[in-house]
Amino acid sequence: MNRVTQNLVLTLLGCAVLRISAFSPTYLNYVKPGFQPFLIGAGAVLVILGVVGLLQVSRAGDLSAGRAATGGHGRSPRDHDETPGTSSGHGHVPGSDGSHGPDDLDVPHGQDGSHGGHDHAGGGPRVAWLMCLPVFAIFLIAPPALGSFAASRDDTPPPRDQSLSSFTPLTGTGAVTMTVGEFIGRAWDDDKKSLTGRTVRLTGFVSPARKKGQWYVTRMQIACCAADAFPLKVAVKGLDAPPADTWVEVTGTWIPQTFGKMPNGVVYPQMTGESLAVVKAPDEPYE
Repeated sequence: MNRVTQNLVLTLLGCAVLRISAFSPTYLNYVKPGFQPFLIGAGAVLVILGVVGLLQVSRAGDLSAGRAATGGHGRSPRDHDETPGTSSGHGHVPGSDGSHGPDDLDVPHGQDGSHGGHDHAGGGPRVAWLMCLPVFAIFLIAPPALGSFAASRDDTPPPRDQSLSSFTPLTGTGAVTMTVGEFIGRAWDDDKKSLTGRTVRLTGFVSPARKKGQWYVTRMQIACCAADAFPLKVAVKGLDAPPADTWVEVTGTWIPQTFGKMPNGVVYPQMTGESLAVVKAPDEPYE
């Protein structure tokens, strides 16, 4: 990989970062919204470094071409006026006395560093080509947000504490739109049981359940990026399950738990589904 290719890959990588962060909401599939300025800055720096590197390589090529056109290290006009075989009028003719000067010796090409051999000065490790993989992935197959496969892993850690010091009273008489995380917090930690008898509307993607007769409306929650994501799930009963990873808007009522002590393991709150609508995946898929 020569310097031109290295700087070209650097420029393309910066363009790919800018494409997903400055010109589309694709970056939200991987990080929280607050990281957008840092991604834009990083992409801009990569593009600038790549373009500057390309300009430097181009300038170096122009200088080399100019030296070649002027004869490089050729002799001065004074040298051409001198008698062949002499040096400034007091040299000797090679071979006249059987001796040879240093300038008369044949030097094999490649041994004096000026001819032959291979020039690796502008090369780089072949592993540098791996920098092209993120570019191809972003431009050709941009990975989607985490879905039901990630949410159904057996090694998924238990949800972080969703409890709040106080919950805002639910006003009005119609369906209340809330996040899956808020529903879980109110279901487990609201002493006033504000969900009792209230119709709520949740939006998330479908993930299958092992238990028959129910499925989960799910949202992934992240603290920094998709690497630390964990699922927030609410079990839906009374409605047929759409295909996995389908984004839906579910309307229903909370099913209060009857057990007195929280059992071991992860227990998800439940709701009785009343209606369901398939919706488009939001630009910001994580809570």
